[in-house]
Amino acid sequence: MSEMYIKKIKYFAVLILIIAVTVSCSKNGTAEKNAVKNTISEKTVNTGTEVKTADSTKIPAGLLKLIKAYPEFLERADANNLYWKDGSSMVYDDGREKSHDEMLENPDLEDMMSQSYTMGAGWDKPPDVNFEPGRIRYEPFFAKMYGSSESGVRKNLTTVTWMPGISGTPLMVNTVNEVDVQLRAVCDDLAKLDNEFMKYVKRTAGTFNYRVIAGTQRLSAHSYGIAIDINTEYSDYWQWDKSMKYKNKIPMEVVEVFENRGFIWGGKWYHYDTMHFEYRPELLVK
Repeated sequence: MSEMYIKKIKYFAVLILIIAVTVSCSKNGTAEKNAVKNTISEKTVNTGTEVKTADSTKIPAGLLKLIKAYPEFLERADANNLYWKDGSSMVYDDGREKSHDEMLENPDLEDMMSQSYTMGAGWDKPPDVNFEPGRIRYEPFFAKMYGSSESGVRKNLTTVTWMPGISGTPLMVNTVNEVDVQLRAVCDDLAKLDNEFMKYVKRTAGTFNYRVIAGTQRLSAHSYGIAIDINTEYSDYWQWDKSMKYKNKIPMEVVEVFENRGFIWGGKWYHYDTMHFEYRPELLVK
């Protein structure tokens, strides 16, 4: 066999070896690329799911109601924080399990919004034990808007003439959130009712009174100038009758006038207070 022939055989052998190695590498490379592609695809799917979960995190209904009710003060909210227009924030849920009494004494915003108030005559009467939407109040929230001290509240007060031509009693009411405007509208609407209803509203037991609730260290809603007590002669209060047997004489026609202007009624509480109305639009917004 000639030397030239042997060289050709070696040449072709090397060439075949190179081709084989190239094909093998190409297959491996494709497999690796496919593996990487599959991994990226899996990551994309997972990431997409995570993003969707993050995007679908819902803001609690209570926070949305607060923002809707107080647009002059509140900017936005996330899953557990309420952001004020002055740049401050409040935690919605402090994460603590509480009894009803603990919610009254040491509430957060979530506790305050935890019970739904029903407008009009279609509410469950008498209220269930400890069902009293609005009676739980997170004081820092109201203090921030209406005044954090007696002097601070007084700066925001104005005089509203109660039931002009029928009563004419001057009442001190907060101007923040136009509570005074709404109470004047209540007067106008009450005056349109039949004369038989006037006895319930002709006299009042007052509005602003910076004080704590009897037997507690909690500030009354009267402390902020956002509450009114109507004629006590036709009213019932749980503290007057320790039996806790529900009583009420106030007609729903009167109650609905207040509710339509943003005031809730203490007569819908288990610890009933049928003379009491307070401006709490966050419990009435849809």
